[in-house]
Amino acid sequence: DSFDNGKVGYKVYIGPGQYFVITDIGNGCYQWYAFLARPPGSAAEEEKPNGSSPFLQDTFQGWSEDIHHILKATKEHEIEQRDLYDRPPSVMKPWTDGSVALLGDAVHAMMPNLGQGGCQAIEDAFVLGQELGGVSRRSQVADKLSTYQNRRLIRSAAVQGLSRFASDIIIRGFDTPAKIVWEEGSSLPRFENFNYAGIVTKMLQPILPLFFTIQFNFLYEGWRNDIQIDLAAAFGLLTVGALVLLVSAGSVGEVGLGLGMGLEGVFGTEGLEAFLAGINDFLGM
Repeated sequence: DSFDNGKVGYKVYIGPGQYFVITDIGNGCYQWYAFLARPPGSAAEEEKPNGSSPFLQDTFQGWSEDIHHILKATKEHEIEQRDLYDRPPSVMKPWTDGSVALLGDAVHAMMPNLGQGGCQAIEDAFVLGQELGGVSRRSQVADKLSTYQNRRLIRSAAVQGLSRFASDIIIRGFDTPAKIVWEEGSSLPRFENFNYAGIVTKMLQPILPLFFTIQFNFLYEGWRNDIQIDLAAAFGLLTVGALVLLVSAGSVGEVGLGLGMGLEGVFGTEGLEAFLAGINDFLGM
């Protein structure tokens, strides 16, 4: 019964410490996600005497009616709560051992914000198929699996980093945008949400569409994994990403996301090593 059924496929509502996503999955059906900044294990500890839907309706009180409409239409048994975890990319631990190889979340678990967990597993399988497709002797398998890891390491690490960045910047950095409201009959404006985070969020609004364009171009253009590093995409992501961090540094710095975070905070120490190692390989250093 959504008013924009068939017109809008993906809606995101972002606010302080939480956000809500509604996705049109076709045939009048929807799925939704409520992302909340909560400590691990809160599912068992947080009291919900009236059920999960009323609890979430209270949590998102004052938010868009779209959220409350879909929450009220959702049955209790359809709602699940779970903690979300990722892991930093690793270059110290092998993906392969002889004729055995890891793929998907087993080797590069990531936050779900970009919807890339399953996509990266498919890319793993695609590259594995390419490498193993030409094997004619069992003795060739180990080397082919090693090539698979080398082809996938940098790109999967980048996607892990982007997913972590998206999660952290939304949950920890965004607020309701600041705005100036002029009311009829008043000679003075009314300032709404003019705190630091609100001003930063307002400043980010024109920047984020550019970042998202570059980000999604990277995600959907490099699936063949023909090269370890797409320098053009990397330059764009780093340049615009640095601008986002520069603008948001004060509002998220206290939780470890400010300018001091840099690449290491996004990718983890080992992931940064993988990124630098890939650049060295690309340049033949």
